[in-house]
Amino acid sequence: MISTSAASNGETSHTQLPRRRRRGIPGALLSTPVRYLGLESARQLRNLRGLIFTFAVPLLMLLVFGSAYGSGGVIDRVTGLPWVVVTTIQMAGYGGMMAALGQAFNIVTERSLGWNRQLRLTPLTGAGYLLSKVVSALAVALVSIVLLIVVAVVVLGAKLSFLGWTMATLGLWIGVVPFALIAVLIGQFAKPSYAQPLFLIVFFGLAILGGLWIPLQIMPSWVSNVAQAVPSYWLNRLGQMGASVSGNALEPVLILLGWTIALAVLISWRYKRDAARS
Repeated sequence: MISTSAASNGETSHTQLPRRRRRGIPGALLSTPVRYLGLESARQLRNLRGLIFTFAVPLLMLLVFGSAYGSGGVIDRVTGLPWVVVTTIQMAGYGGMMAALGQAFNIVTERSLGWNRQLRLTPLTGAGYLLSKVVSALAVALVSIVLLIVVAVVVLGAKLSFLGWTMATLGLWIGVVPFALIAVLIGQFAKPSYAQPLFLIVFFGLAILGGLWIPLQIMPSWVSNVAQAVPSYWLNRLGQMGASVSGNALEPVLILLGWTIALAVLISWRYKRDAARS
């Protein structure tokens, strides 16, 4: 009886142990991307030097342009918004775009150090790695957008309803998504030797053509026509529509969605190509 009981207990422990392991594996795999996302976002937000540079430039431009264009309560005839609000939307979009695109340097550095190859040996999937980069870029972008709007309200006296500011913030944040993907794409293609020049060309081109620095109304008409082909233009438009709580947001949303899908396809192709090489 004792031996039978022992054998029975042995069988029970032998059959239950693999089941426990099988139940534990999916949870571990599921938690890996979430943990990495948390670590990546925390690392981005703890990088004080990077954050100061990311926030300082658009903040300075907001104070300069906001004082120049936004004084006297002048109303913009195109949007129907006070010029100080228009300038705030432009600079908040500029700051959010800059924060998102800055992720490119982190990816270039990690690729040069071989960090992405090391991650392929872990349970973290390629999609989880890329998604963590996009989400962490969006987290920093949101902080930048909110900070600039708060400064505009407190320092420049920009006035808008709570709903208007909320919708403007949401519109700008949604509009930043393609730029987070552009950052990932630059990070996948660029090498440390030319990452910064490539970043500056893309960044300045998008900022100028999108009307984030200078209102397109005062620029030649051909610039306005070209601007409608770049996502920064629609980022600005989405923020303006949110601020005025009016207009058909379907067009900018669909165009930005098209950019997002196209960039995601390119990123997936590039990642698979790099994985096949390694």
